[in-house]
Amino acid sequence: MMVTIRQVQAGDRDEWLRMRNTLWPDSFADHAREIDAYFLVPPPNTAVFVAERASGKLGGFLEAGIRYYAEGCDTRNVGYIEGWYVDPDLRLQGAGRALVEAAENWARKIGCQEMASDCELDNEVSFRAHLAIGYEEVERAIHFRKTLSA
Repeated sequence: MMVTIRQVQAGDRDEWLRMRNTLWPDSFADHAREIDAYFLVPPPNTAVFVAERASGKLGGFLEAGIRYYAEGCDTRNVGYIEGWYVDPDLRLQGAGRALVEAAENWARKIGCQEMASDCELDNEVSFRAHLAIGYEEVERAIHFRKTLSA
């Protein structure tokens, strides 16, 4: 694996946007706005790490945050993997693990004792990736919603 893990920089905007659009295709309209806002005023207790290829292009990202509570955790103020993506050609080569380790180190430095994450019930790739790097499944959930009439 020939990637370097580092925090995201303004020059990474277009590549980060490409990968976000791939990971969350139902949210195209929000991604550019959210990325631009991040570079204007980075949200507190948030970090974004990228996997930079030897060519300078990006091949993965991880967005981490701090949540007061996370399912299955015993402590409060838990590091949380909010989004994690690695291009298919870099998978199974350690880039994903390296991104997670960078986020775990960041969370540890700001006092977190646990790190948590989630994935969609049908996302077998993400599920297996989490297990492979030492995360344990703690719960499964199906969420519901209802639009309320006026």
